[in-house]
Amino acid sequence: MIQELCVVLGHRPAGENIFTLGFTSPAIARMTRAGQFLNIKVGGGADPLLRRPFSVYHTDGAVVEIVFNVIGRGTAALCRKQPGETIDVLGPLGVPFGIETPDFETGVLVAGGLGVAPMPLATRALRASGKQVVTFLGAHNAGSIVAAHLLNVRLSTDDGSSGFHGTVVDLARQSLARREFRRPKIFACGPTAMLRAVARLAEELEIACEVSLEGPMACGFGICQGCPVELAGGGYALMCKDGPVFDIRRIIL
Repeated sequence: MIQELCVVLGHRPAGENIFTLGFTSPAIARMTRAGQFLNIKVGGGADPLLRRPFSVYHTDGAVVEIVFNVIGRGTAALCRKQPGETIDVLGPLGVPFGIETPDFETGVLVAGGLGVAPMPLATRALRASGKQVVTFLGAHNAGSIVAAHLLNVRLSTDDGSSGFHGTVVDLARQSLARREFRRPKIFACGPTAMLRAVARLAEELEIACEVSLEGPMACGFGICQGCPVELAGGGYALMCKDGPVFDIRRIIL
């Protein structure tokens, strides 16, 4: 983990009210593994006070990219950043996806909305480990789909404007129930309701599953104790320090 003032390269639209922002950090780009996140202080003063967590979306050489939608003051400030300005970045943080293990052959990526954020790095890591990759990507509508840097994408939208008309979990269920993939393991990220549905599917079909949780993480490394996750065996873990990636069997959503 390092803290660094990083130079913004710019941002561009990636969908309806969705943007990618790039900055330079050779160290963060080199160190980050799929599923880890950054805690970014978007302003130069005390407003906004708290850092915002963002999954690392993509890296290319010394360039790091995040993806976000504008939903409040923090992300609005981030969207106003111009090339040459700086942002205060802490990271990489958290536990990455368990990709480099011999217990599966096909990585089944299931992403809802901006749960797509950790999936490009997961795709790259799976390919580097010799795994097969299939991606189930869901969004509210066609304009909300962010599919860059992904492989073998199967789309679903809530309104039916692109791909399967329904939830991304229902779409994934069709293929997983038919046992289309050799020794699959699910890697999922998205809203909590979606992750609960993924958990039920994984349990029903007896498929290994890791989920990346989304939520506020003020400090990013366990000091503030502000991001508890209930453990199935009792007690609590911290989303930032012990996650954000968890084996679905370890936690209660």
